[in-house]
Amino acid sequence: MMKDTIRINPADTVAVALKDLPGIPAGHKIALRDIAPGEDIIKYGNPIGHALRAIRKGELVDHNNIATNLSGTLDYEDVKRDSHASLLAPNSSPLTFNGYRRAGGGTGIRNDIWVVPTVGCVDGICRQIVERAKMEIGEQGSSLISESSLQYFPHNYGCSQLGDDHENTRRILRDMVLHPNAGGVLVVGLGCENNQPREFEKLLGDYDRQRIRLLICQEVEGDEVEAGARIVRELYEQARSDERVPVPLSSLRVGLKCGGSDGFSGITANPLLGAFSDWLCAQGGTTVLTEVPEMFGAEHLLMRRAASDDVLQATIRLINNFKEYYLSHGQPVGENPSPGNKAGGISTLEEKALGCTQKSGTSAVRGVLDYGERLESGAGLHLLCAPGNDLVASTALAAAGCQLVLFTTGRGTPFSTFVPTLKVATNSDLARRKPQWVDFDAGTIVSQDEPMDSVLKRFIECVLDAVGGKPTRAEQAHIHDMAIWKNGVTL
Repeated sequence: MMKDTIRINPADTVAVALKDLPGIPAGHKIALRDIAPGEDIIKYGNPIGHALRAIRKGELVDHNNIATNLSGTLDYEDVKRDSHASLLAPNSSPLTFNGYRRAGGGTGIRNDIWVVPTVGCVDGICRQIVERAKMEIGEQGSSLISESSLQYFPHNYGCSQLGDDHENTRRILRDMVLHPNAGGVLVVGLGCENNQPREFEKLLGDYDRQRIRLLICQEVEGDEVEAGARIVRELYEQARSDERVPVPLSSLRVGLKCGGSDGFSGITANPLLGAFSDWLCAQGGTTVLTEVPEMFGAEHLLMRRAASDDVLQATIRLINNFKEYYLSHGQPVGENPSPGNKAGGISTLEEKALGCTQKSGTSAVRGVLDYGERLESGAGLHLLCAPGNDLVASTALAAAGCQLVLFTTGRGTPFSTFVPTLKVATNSDLARRKPQWVDFDAGTIVSQDEPMDSVLKRFIECVLDAVGGKPTRAEQAHIHDMAIWKNGVTL
């Protein structure tokens, strides 16, 4: 029989309602004892804020009677690395999956054809190129390209940007073009933009010129749409001969993300991703955690798991630099939970962070990546600099080299970034109501009292099916998007 509440940690002063109770909606917190004004409220064994007024035992605890403890930057001098943090040894019998080996390096789990604009001015041209190519390939009697295998990725940038914004745009676009999930890429430039196509080409390094092609619209004599469609047809015919081959699971890189979180996120789906992360790292694979603002309040737990002093210092810089980013814009570091988060039972950023970071499991943090930086070597858990915004953060994960993003959600969302984005529901009600969005129901941990080991086994099978080519719900709906982080001025 399903329990009414759960106390996550013995030190907690609140429990979570597992179903609707009188005055306490499912996913929300209930006081386990009287709490005095100003007293810290404990969940996950850590403070999630302080009481704004006296709270009676059995009373609802939400954003109306709790406030964040977060303020500015910290020196973290009292944070010490845990020498017992799990440095998982690779499995002695490594598993494999069928993927696409790329001549330029890397392994893809898809064989898509992408059209990538260097500047927003040619977004419409890219759309026309894709539309014409699909029509002409169909007319030739070849296998029809599905919407999920030929895509273009519009964005607003590539011109009228300065400094970091300009470089961030170039890095993210470079990362997309070089991503191994693409069997062919057409880069479309205008010719007069700040992100000059020939200079951008240099940023690609010694790239595979069979798989990656460049078109500069202002240099084309005649119809640039026909010229682009012709190149796409060539890329498509070439990619049709690509075949999946067995590759070690150690070549799999997976992004960890959550959005539309609720009070069940830190109980079901996020711990499930943490267990999966530990499992993949034990296979020699790589996982990447981002959403830096949603580490605030739980960052000390990640810092203790740093694999070295250098990683510890890099994690401290990651957190404090992001706090400075907030403060430089006159924004408080603790204002994060959305209306949907609050409606789902999350009251403060600390509470959100303590649930969010559970996606990282228990393994050691092996590295810290800057925004737009690509994974080069080194397996295990990594942290990535990016904001919490779903599409910006997921794009950053994909750009870092993740072939797949695992995305937990309690409120639900249909979106996907430019790599397969597999949705994990935190509660079974969402999975029931939105099957067109949800790939896996982690809510059975609560609704059916299913053991984590059992759920993890099913989830691994679900992920490996997606890695092997089974479309995610978002792919079936032909949803593929990207977003670039902008901070500075627009000229």
